[in-house]
Amino acid sequence: MPMPPEALTPTAPNTDEAARAQIDRLLAQVRTERVAWSGGQVCWRGMGSGSPVVLVHGGHGSWLHWVRNIEALAAHHTVWAVDLPGFGDSDAPEGEGMAALLAPTLATLNALVGADTPLNLVGFSFGGLVAAQLAAQRPQVQRLALLGSGGHQGRRRPKGELVNWKPAWRANDAAALAQAMRHNLAMHMLSVDAPNIDALALRVHTDACVRTRFRSKEISRAGGLAEALAHYGGPTCLAWGEHDVTADPPAMAAELAAPLRGARTQLVAHAGHWVQYERADAINPLLLEWLGAVSARAPAPRG
Repeated sequence: MPMPPEALTPTAPNTDEAARAQIDRLLAQVRTERVAWSGGQVCWRGMGSGSPVVLVHGGHGSWLHWVRNIEALAAHHTVWAVDLPGFGDSDAPEGEGMAALLAPTLATLNALVGADTPLNLVGFSFGGLVAAQLAAQRPQVQRLALLGSGGHQGRRRPKGELVNWKPAWRANDAAALAQAMRHNLAMHMLSVDAPNIDALALRVHTDACVRTRFRSKEISRAGGLAEALAHYGGPTCLAWGEHDVTADPPAMAAELAAPLRGARTQLVAHAGHWVQYERADAINPLLLEWLGAVSARAPAPRG
């Protein structure tokens, strides 16, 4: 009998050594597929069995944006988490725009699972815009879930300025790099203060940032989300952390859902932008219920 999703939510380690060990443990469980296209390879990680669920990470991210979600989803589905072209272990696309990113992503996805295979798409941040564009272009996308999606052109609620971490990285100053990354995580990604950010979030974010070669911010700020959702027209779930600085969640939920038939919106308490990490205990059951794997159930309470 599958374990309940909350039982499969990894705890957050408090040392970098423990964080690296948790990532290594997940890497040992997934199957890695480097799928070729005309300009190089796109790296996909798979786990589980059943109907396919495709996870699309955010800007300055990697497949490990889903580090606290993959196992729970894979208990009921075949999960495929991508490193988008120009991120993580995938080669850079042949160009700088959304079309250049989408072409190899869609081609390698179809090569991996089959062009006519029904699947579900889940996207986070910039990956929400990417997932919506993929859903608009690919037949047989059954359900779409977007977490803190970019591409909405709505009001943002910044907590403070981000700091430039690249000088510390170039100088190989580990302490300064960690300080910059903690600050940026607190300002943009998570609702907690910088001293309380756990080692796993810091390790995932740092590794993803230093390996990002694709400029996503301008694409995400340019919009296109509402148009892609309208073109897709299928069942859509839109979720945000209540403290997400990249949007005004209640207003954006109403605006995006209004023209969509049967759209679901969800505001997740005690969470910032990286909602599926910070509140994996709520997002994992939400996604499994939305994707039809489990019955609706209340998320675990928070103190």
